[in-house]
Amino acid sequence: MQAGSPEVTVPCVVVPPKKLANTPNGDPEQAYNPLGVKNTDSCLPLRRTGPVMHDYACEGPAAGDITLRWIHGSVVAAKNTDPRVHVIAYNEDTYILRENPCVHWEAPFTYLLFGNSEALLIDTGATPDAAYYPLRATVDALVRRWCQLRGRKTIPLTVVLTSGEDVSQHQGRGQFVGRPDTTLAPMELAEAKAFYGLSKWPHETRKIDLGGRVITVIPTPGTHKDGVTFYDSYNKMLYTGDLLYPGRIMIANDRDYVASLTRLKAWSESHPVKWVMGGHVEMMFVPGRAYPRFRNHREFEHVLQLEPGVIADALVSATGIVGQAKVVFREEFILLNRVGPDEQVYRTGADMPDIAVPFWLP
Repeated sequence: MQAGSPEVTVPCVVVPPKKLANTPNGDPEQAYNPLGVKNTDSCLPLRRTGPVMHDYACEGPAAGDITLRWIHGSVVAAKNTDPRVHVIAYNEDTYILRENPCVHWEAPFTYLLFGNSEALLIDTGATPDAAYYPLRATVDALVRRWCQLRGRKTIPLTVVLTSGEDVSQHQGRGQFVGRPDTTLAPMELAEAKAFYGLSKWPHETRKIDLGGRVITVIPTPGTHKDGVTFYDSYNKMLYTGDLLYPGRIMIANDRDYVASLTRLKAWSESHPVKWVMGGHVEMMFVPGRAYPRFRNHREFEHVLQLEPGVIADALVSATGIVGQAKVVFREEFILLNRVGPDEQVYRTGADMPDIAVPFWLP
């Protein structure tokens, strides 16, 4: 500036950081809230004037990850001291629960999803007795905690099943009978169709609106005649139950199974899918190997979450064995069509590496 020139004052403009469209419920710029964690600041406003409302419209999957080792049982089940229900907070509105393998060897998974106006529990585990498997007490505690964080007294709960036929997924349902402000989806197929509004089963979908968080009900019979898959538009996940998971998949109707996988493949091509989340884990960490049934100790398990490409892999494999009594071994699952559950479960596929497992494993 030249001498004698008038002094010019430049106003200081503070530009707030841009809110990322794919993380609507938290500020990832905060050190305590980076991408991939729980976005806790969105639940803890400094001056709350009413219930906290979340924005569930995101460009990509909501923040969240699974970076742990699930409880995997014990050699002597009676001496196991792990929690009866293993719970992780995937993000601020999503909880994943697993039944302890020492309570029931199938160790099924249950998913608790929250929206602004309703909560949804997908599947209820393999044990009816709350003394051994306290599912309702666990869910009640999670609901209370969520309501405290969100400034609410309570929230309605709907309990749904990926299959009313699947014994390992509906046994805990009775614990919720009589629970206040709770709706139970029917177990019988005809009643379930009416409940969801699926009059053109299995060639249509229906939506469950949890209050901004929309869950799509997709009919997927094949392992069970009443099988359904739930698509979570917030996490971009498919909750598939017994239809597709890292384990031995027993195909009850091969043509229905192929049709359901075709339907899921088309869905995944028109909707973003982060992971396929099944109802169990039975595979080992080595390709094509599964633990035998009734095993309470599975120290070297495969991860729960599967990449969406597994749908196409399963579709190709299932299509090739329609009408045949065969077992197909793939790296992340085993298909059993028209054979018993223990048929050839120790043999790996010819196109997969034969990796030796530790000597104490089968």
